[in-house]
Amino acid sequence: MKIQICFSLTFLTLISCVSDQKVPDPQELLRKELHTIDWTKVDEYPTIDACDSIKDKEENKLCFFSSVSSELKSKILQDTLVTQIKGLKEMNILVTVTKDAEIFFKCDPRDSVKYNVFYLNTLIENKNENFIPIHPALKRGIPVTTKFVLPISLQ
Repeated sequence: MKIQICFSLTFLTLISCVSDQKVPDPQELLRKELHTIDWTKVDEYPTIDACDSIKDKEENKLCFFSSVSSELKSKILQDTLVTQIKGLKEMNILVTVTKDAEIFFKCDPRDSVKYNVFYLNTLIENKNENFIPIHPALKRGIPVTTKFVLPISLQ
């Protein structure tokens, strides 16, 4: 029994001396990890309940953009102000989906060259009220704010 205990202690002592590896610095690991992340892309695009069952990333993205586009188009066409803007056939809308699942619309400044930006912003303001529920984009499982330009055909 004494021999087994001596042998075990000697073995443990030898093993503990061998494992003389340095523990990596947590700050260094974090710095390296932050440099490997592509901050310009999201892991999952924003989505709505109707597209939530689609597993393919690209199909889910297309479903989201077409659903938001058609919902926004129907809301804009219901507005009487759209008939007062002559020659308006398409609008580019800056869409912001926040990490808190809120959606905001703003006129793309490139459209303000052709049309009065006041009318365009008046046309799309408050279109986010009673909008379809949206789930924010995800980056590494964390909700993030995303912005994109959505062309809306008004014909």
